[in-house]
Amino acid sequence: MKASNGYWRERLIDDMPQSLADELDQFETEITLRKQGKIGERVFAETRLRRGAYGQRYDNGHRNDGLKTQNLSYPCGDLTKGPDTVWDAPGMLRIKIPYGGMNCRQAEVMAELAEEYSDGIAHVTTRQDFQLHFIHIDDTPTIMRRLAAVGITTREACGNSVRNVTACPYAGICPDQTFDVTPYAHALTYFLLGHPDCQDFGRKFKPAFSGCKDKACGLVNMHDIGYIATTRNINGQTKRGFEMYIGGGLGPVPRQAKLLNEFVSEEEFLPVTQCVARIFGRLGEKKNRGRARIKFLVEKLGIDEFRRLVDEERKILDHDDHWTSYLSDIHQNEEKPSRDVKAGSPDKVLDKEYEQWLQSNIYHQRQKGYVAVILHLPLGDITADQLRSLADLTRKYTNETLRTTVEQNIIIRWVSESDIPAIHKELKDAQLAIPGAGTIVDITSCPGTDTCKLGTSSSRGLTAELVKRLEARNGSMHEAVRNLKIKVSGCFNSCGQHHIADLGFFGVGRNVDKHTVPHFQVVLGGQWTENAGSYGLGIGAVPSKRIPETVDRLTEAFVEEHQPGEQFKDYVQRIGKAEIKKKIDDLIAIPKYDEDRFYYSDWGDPREYTKDDIGIGECAGEVISAYTFDMTNAERKVFEAQLMLEKDRAQEAADMAFDAMLTAANGLLRLKIPNVSKTLEDTVSHFKNQYVDTEIFFDPYAKGKFAQYFLSAAEKSGQPQTSESAHQLTEEASLFVEACHSCAGRMSEQPATP
Repeated sequence: MKASNGYWRERLIDDMPQSLADELDQFETEITLRKQGKIGERVFAETRLRRGAYGQRYDNGHRNDGLKTQNLSYPCGDLTKGPDTVWDAPGMLRIKIPYGGMNCRQAEVMAELAEEYSDGIAHVTTRQDFQLHFIHIDDTPTIMRRLAAVGITTREACGNSVRNVTACPYAGICPDQTFDVTPYAHALTYFLLGHPDCQDFGRKFKPAFSGCKDKACGLVNMHDIGYIATTRNINGQTKRGFEMYIGGGLGPVPRQAKLLNEFVSEEEFLPVTQCVARIFGRLGEKKNRGRARIKFLVEKLGIDEFRRLVDEERKILDHDDHWTSYLSDIHQNEEKPSRDVKAGSPDKVLDKEYEQWLQSNIYHQRQKGYVAVILHLPLGDITADQLRSLADLTRKYTNETLRTTVEQNIIIRWVSESDIPAIHKELKDAQLAIPGAGTIVDITSCPGTDTCKLGTSSSRGLTAELVKRLEARNGSMHEAVRNLKIKVSGCFNSCGQHHIADLGFFGVGRNVDKHTVPHFQVVLGGQWTENAGSYGLGIGAVPSKRIPETVDRLTEAFVEEHQPGEQFKDYVQRIGKAEIKKKIDDLIAIPKYDEDRFYYSDWGDPREYTKDDIGIGECAGEVISAYTFDMTNAERKVFEAQLMLEKDRAQEAADMAFDAMLTAANGLLRLKIPNVSKTLEDTVSHFKNQYVDTEIFFDPYAKGKFAQYFLSAAEKSGQPQTSESAHQLTEEASLFVEACHSCAGRMSEQPATP
């Protein structure tokens, strides 16, 4: 039974800074005022988001994941009043875990909160955070107080703010690191938290740290701002610093971060970051959220001009003692073992499952005799009881050292090699000794349609099905595919990081036989290593129910056709997307609705699939076939643009990508104006009048950005293109074509005009 807010306020008030206690009291007052209608919903939305409180989708009281179906009692309130009733619908609370570091007491509190206020499950995210789902807004101040009492905050976990600072989970124990980035990630977290220069952003701002350059580490290339540890010899002394990058990001159209400075010293990295924040706050887009991330500002200004602005800003920045004060106690975050290394090797355990676990879930530290144990958490979920067991055994075998990972796992560090068999036994008792960490069965997945309002397809349901099938093949799996990365996103936003996977998938909806069918766009050839070194491209959408067959086809082809030592992304580049797409072309078509309804529902959910999009439009039956012909051509042109990119024909690729957009726009216009003129000027004008100004094309999930992709490309048509800009335009064309499909699908669901 959960205690009252007043009980926890009295009990915890002495365990947190007074400023934080006052802030939480203020938030509680704001909740009351919102209920009374004295604070507008838009203002309150930003207030709660900046404290980590999100709205969420709910779905008949269970999670559609196929692995851990949980029947929920819904502690959040009466759900019959509908999703727009903020006070009675469930929500989600995101909890910041800077660089993934936490201790046993914090894990125990997380367990208590998951059990008392949520559905008994804590979810590890791809930003090393925790999320609790099905939370009632009235309970959030108490939850925040209990977290604050053990040194955890939800502040700025969401909203237009600096998000959780991520870092390599092996920082401090990695054999290849330049130095331990942990204290720097810690310093940046608390320097920027609530900083006045970080309160006027148009969108979120995500930092990351990496201890080395060639591994995945912090995935710096896909972040708004990133730091890779490096050193320089200055006056005979080795000086620590960072290669500093800005302007990366995934989302619908990913950008690679640009090098801002080859070396920023440890004394300067905080003020330089502050300068970047000030420029982003001052010059970044505020009105158009689709263009408000810093990657668009860097693109607009150019990296040279942005670098000049940072240098100028640094000259006028007032001194702050916090820039260097952290250096005096930089070793406070250093971790040490609680148990000495014992002589000899651990006892031999004659168990096949143990041997598999040992092969995939043990990481040998740079400190001889110690290892990190990786807990493979399917779908990133861990139960309250498992968290308690984890805390107990971590106290027993280590110095209470835990870290979450961007692959949605948890790592126990500083385990003596001699304790490996014993810790495996205790993990097995807690059902936490699941082998396969870091292998093809360790699939990253966003929440998708289970709880996310933006979800288009069931990423968790698909992931569960893929895991089940891949685990069944585990004994016969070829070594070439064992360590491939699979990542699944429920929509185009890439929360599952599908762009940097060998095999990535993101959810889309397609209209088939007057029914909306869940699909996933197939993205191939991303690079996880070298801090997310390159991004994959889509080759087409496949019905959700046929994605497992798609994975089988592509992995089997890779086994048969790869060259010795060849990575999957290199195989994709060598074979070419045209040849690879042929291997799955027959999986795209599905039977009609009346013939086989299996394909018209999503994984983990037996109900017929629907999208919650809202659109106004007409269905002109006599021109549907012509529309379909145009859309087929548009998809072909997007694919041909990708083939041209493979051959380094950037200008031709960009021209073809724009032609695909134009073809799709004309196809959609046929549904309104059968004899539409096909000149560029007329197409743009009619498209704006018929679809943009009327908001028929407006997808609430995409906030109108896909229409802007086309309109912006039309303004710039004919301009010279680089490889990078052509890549971006091809991504935008793919998304625009998908948006045209969705718009036509919404229109077909409307009654025809008499």
